[in-house]
Amino acid sequence: MFSVLSLLALLVSSITGLPVEVHNSLITLPMTRRLTFSNVTDILRHDEARMAAFTREYSTLGPRARVDFPLSNIGVAYTVAVNVGNSPITYNLIVDSSSSITWVGTRNPYLSSTGINTGEPVAVNYFQGIGTIFKDLLTFTNGLSIEMPIAVATSAPLGFDGVLGIGPQMSSLYALQNQNLQEHTIPSVTDYLHMHNAIRRGVVSIFFQPVVRGVVNHGQLTFGGTDPMYSDKLKYTPVTPIPPLSRYWGINQSITYGNMELIPYTTGVVDCSCTFLYIASDAYERYKDATGGIVNANGLLQVTIAKYDALRVLKFYIGLEIYRLNSDAQIWPRSLNYMVNGYEHDIFLVVKSLNTPIGVEHAFINGYVFLQRFYTVFDSDRSQVGFARTEFTAATTNF
Repeated sequence: MFSVLSLLALLVSSITGLPVEVHNSLITLPMTRRLTFSNVTDILRHDEARMAAFTREYSTLGPRARVDFPLSNIGVAYTVAVNVGNSPITYNLIVDSSSSITWVGTRNPYLSSTGINTGEPVAVNYFQGIGTIFKDLLTFTNGLSIEMPIAVATSAPLGFDGVLGIGPQMSSLYALQNQNLQEHTIPSVTDYLHMHNAIRRGVVSIFFQPVVRGVVNHGQLTFGGTDPMYSDKLKYTPVTPIPPLSRYWGINQSITYGNMELIPYTTGVVDCSCTFLYIASDAYERYKDATGGIVNANGLLQVTIAKYDALRVLKFYIGLEIYRLNSDAQIWPRSLNYMVNGYEHDIFLVVKSLNTPIGVEHAFINGYVFLQRFYTVFDSDRSQVGFARTEFTAATTNF
């Protein structure tokens, strides 16, 4: 019988064709980014559903109570390919840092006859997922398998195959709809590996590479610790103890634009599955006025070249450290403007409004556009999130 560690190493090697490095019980998975959206509206609707999910105390059961965000694409995604049970279908599962539940069957049907139906109904509101928990074999392309709980969707209007959950285990609280199991949660892939001693610590780390024109961009997912993809010391901040954000990767930070305060020290979320950087509506208005951005028909702030040249640094005060987004990091990659209904030379900002002011719900979401500039560590063991600068933190690849 192969170990879980060997199995996952062989999995990634077979998916990517690249060698998988395993260092002292680290599982390092090379990832390739997928652009899964057809237009900017798809991204914004997906992100809006994520925002709503962070502030709901529980998921809903039944179609009448579902969140009204029919989704087909999610924007920027990293996927892992698996087979389930004896199904002939290969599922490409999106890595999701704000859910601990692994889902299949959201697009391609679940056809396995080897799964054990636990009878536990499950629902998550951010992608209208409704299904049932099964225990089945996740099989990788080399034929090796491992049994773990998965959610099999009976309803989920998505344009992708499912989700690989790496969020905190408590993010699945209330997702199970059995009234006798309200306090029951579902371990993430990270938790599962840790419980079975495949990795030393309940930690998963993410490295994204910003868009470079003409280059296939890769990322890296490391279970069990960190891989030296960063250029300075990792600094950690605790996950907030205040619900509901305590169930996600919720942290405290303040944000300034130049010397102007946008958001005082308060709580928000780190989420790799949200594409943009979201801030409270009053902070967004101050940012818009200060940058001179004008709302384009695509919903993004647009600036001229002169306004771009005048952009000041966005500073994120997290713990005792300051993390900076330069002008380039504040704009959408112009090589991808066609995907947000823009022209080649347009300049769009990646800061969006949460549509609620500071003091109402959460004040920010540090999404993919933030995380691609910093090595990020999600530490379940110590309930903390870590950041470190990389060679791409100050890169000028978007303009």
